[in-house]
Amino acid sequence: MTLVLGIESTCDDTGCAVVRDGVEILSNVVSSQIDIHNAFGGVVPELASRHHIDIIIPVIQKALEDANVTLDDIGLFAVAKGPGLIGSLLIGLNAAKALAFATKKPFVGVNHVEAHLYAAMMPAIEKLVFPLLGVVISGGHTFLARIDAIGEYTIIGTTVDDAIGEAFDKAAKIMGLPYPGGPEIEKLAINGDSSRYDFKPSKIKGRPFDFSFSGLKTKVLYTVKGQSSQMKSPLIIEESDKKHVAAAFQEAAFSDIIAKASLALEKYPDINGIVFGGGVTNNDAIRDIVAKKFPETPVFWPARALTQDNAAMIAGLGYHHYSQEGDALDLEPMTRLALEDLDNTYNKK
Repeated sequence: MTLVLGIESTCDDTGCAVVRDGVEILSNVVSSQIDIHNAFGGVVPELASRHHIDIIIPVIQKALEDANVTLDDIGLFAVAKGPGLIGSLLIGLNAAKALAFATKKPFVGVNHVEAHLYAAMMPAIEKLVFPLLGVVISGGHTFLARIDAIGEYTIIGTTVDDAIGEAFDKAAKIMGLPYPGGPEIEKLAINGDSSRYDFKPSKIKGRPFDFSFSGLKTKVLYTVKGQSSQMKSPLIIEESDKKHVAAAFQEAAFSDIIAKASLALEKYPDINGIVFGGGVTNNDAIRDIVAKKFPETPVFWPARALTQDNAAMIAGLGYHHYSQEGDALDLEPMTRLALEDLDNTYNKK
C-alpha cells in the first residue's frame, strides 16, 4: 500500500490531495482564486503565484487532516511539473521538493495535462481496455490522443491557437459576462436558440484532426459588437439575444470536438473507448451530446470534483509514474510540456 501526497499549482488553483495506491482518494483540497482574478477577466500570473505562496502550507495541512494521516504515513510526493505558469509551478514544485527532502521520501513530477486524462481513468482503472481515445478539453489545452497504456500516447490532433476553454472565456468576456466564462456560457445556452446565429468551426487545410477556435471567437465579437469591432466596443445586440449567441457558439465548438473524435475512431478502429479530461467536461451539454453520438462506445468522464485543476489526479498519476529512484531534487518546472515529452518507462507499484 502506498499513500501519495499530490500537489497542484499549475495556474490559479492551489491543490493538495492524499491518494492510496493511485485510485482511492482520501482527501482532495482545492483553494480557488476565482474571486481574486474575476476583476481582471482572467488569471494574472503574478497575483496567482503570490497567492500560492500564502495558501499552499494551509492547503497541505488540510489535506493531511482530511485524510487522517501524517507526513510519516506518506510514501511518495507527486507534483505537477508542467505545463503551466512558471511562477505558479515553482511554488508547488519547491513545496514537494522540500517535503521530500525533509522526510527523506521520494517525489515525482507529472504532466498536468496527462493527469486530466487520468482523472477519468482513475475510478475505472480495472475496467479499461486499451487502446483508448483521449480527448482533453480545458482552458489551456485541446487535443486528441491515442492512449495505448498509462504513459503511452500518440497525439492525433491539437489546437493551433486557442484552447476550447479559453475560447469560452473570451466569448463570455466579449458579451460582458463574468469570469470564468465557461459556466456563464453554459447557463445562457440552456435557454438559447442555436439556429439564430450561423457559427461554424474553422477548418485547417490538410489537417483534419486539428482545431482552431480563434475564428469562432472573432465571429462572436463581430456578431455582438459589429464588423471590425474591438473588445471595448459597445454591444449592438439586445440583452435577450445573448442566450442565442451563447447557444450557437457552444454548439459550434462542441460539434467540432465530436466531429474530430468521430474521425479519430474511424482512423483507429481498434480503439475501445473514449476518455475525456479537462475543465470543459463539467459542461452538461457536451456530456449529453457525447452520449447521443456514441451510444455503443464506452465513455469515461472525470468525477465532477476532478474536472477542474486538482491534486487528486496528480497524486493518482504519480503512483503510476514512480520508479525506484523518483525524480532528482534539481527537477525544473516546464511551462511547455506535451504528451510526447513524457518518459514512458514507468514502474507501477
